[in-house]
Amino acid sequence: MKVVVMGAGVIGVTTAYYLAKQGAEVTVIDRQSGPGLETSYANAGQLSYGMSSPWAAPGIPMKAVRWMFMKRRPLFIWPLMSPVMWKWCAQMLRNCNEESYKINKSRMVRISSYSRDVMPELIAETGIEFDARAQGTLQLFRTDKQVRASKADQEVLAEYGSPYEVLDRDACIGAEPALAEVADKFVGGLRLTADRTGDCRMFTIALTEKCVEMGVNFQYGQPVKRIVVENGKIAGVETEFGGRISADAYVCALGSYAVNVLNPLGIRLPVYPVKGYSVTLPVTEDAFAPQSTIMDETHKVAITRLGDRIRVAGQAEIAGYSDRLGPHATDTVKYVINDLFPKGGDLSKAEGWTGLRPMTPDGTPVLGETHYDNLFVNTGHGTLGWTMACGSGRAVADVVMGKTPEISFDGLTAARYTR
Repeated sequence: MKVVVMGAGVIGVTTAYYLAKQGAEVTVIDRQSGPGLETSYANAGQLSYGMSSPWAAPGIPMKAVRWMFMKRRPLFIWPLMSPVMWKWCAQMLRNCNEESYKINKSRMVRISSYSRDVMPELIAETGIEFDARAQGTLQLFRTDKQVRASKADQEVLAEYGSPYEVLDRDACIGAEPALAEVADKFVGGLRLTADRTGDCRMFTIALTEKCVEMGVNFQYGQPVKRIVVENGKIAGVETEFGGRISADAYVCALGSYAVNVLNPLGIRLPVYPVKGYSVTLPVTEDAFAPQSTIMDETHKVAITRLGDRIRVAGQAEIAGYSDRLGPHATDTVKYVINDLFPKGGDLSKAEGWTGLRPMTPDGTPVLGETHYDNLFVNTGHGTLGWTMACGSGRAVADVVMGKTPEISFDGLTAARYTR
């Protein structure tokens, strides 16, 4: 079977790998000059199996209002004249209730837990390296109120079998010794012991090389103009410079840009680009640097150790498809790393980055079949594309190849948005 995968980010590349492993003849097309150059490039580096939760949750609307007035706010909404944006925001608000949260959470955990289980097998098969660490995530609380609020999260973690530890200040320092320098700035934490870390782009590049060895054809510098339909089936993908590329089946893994090629086909997915920021800086002194991932609950910023580097990522900016990196755009993430690990890294050498996370209003990605027999989707992972990549890539590849996937696709397909 010939398969075209649109998109060479971590989602597209993992999908291509699992397709090739099952014997498919795979072509991957991407508008960039290489793999992992968009959302996969400099994300937080977290494999957040224990933190796979929808942003749409009870209490979020009131929190969002408070965040808007913070000096270093985790959320910013540009007042654009965009019906699509405001419709997406309204859909998200409708999911901010207990019943929807539980449904969406269960769907997300189903994918992330599967990804957690299959990723070690992929690593063992390929031997790829990507600055991986297995020391969990420490959710750091600066106030007693945050500690009390975390009890609800603990109940959800227990319900879905995600291991965790409740830590006081001293135990947080035991997990992350460098925090002893700023012990007065936090009161405790929640450690998610099953979480992992690693450089998403390094993983994507290494897996791409393995895919090439398996015969996968990567065509870069080829923006997708449109998906061609003939006689009720997908007949090909028309690219900007390479003309039409045809196959037996097609997978759209274009992240936030998937809607641009799916909408003309009548596949209307509420996937919206939510902008995030990061900086990457070199470690200066290991004893004063983070050892794994710390999530600052107040500012919603993640600090992750990646080899001899520190990645600091966060913020959510709803501003359409803008990829502008303004001169003060990374001020919040820089503030957090300097506040918690002032001696750990060299901020003067920080490399700033911004990327668009493909978010659905319910938090769950869109996987699998569409109403076209030979077109499949793998998009809408939001901030959890790196976390869910192996699981969703393997499951979607199984569906494409006519194999029964190892997880249920109930509530994961585009059908949940069809009235």
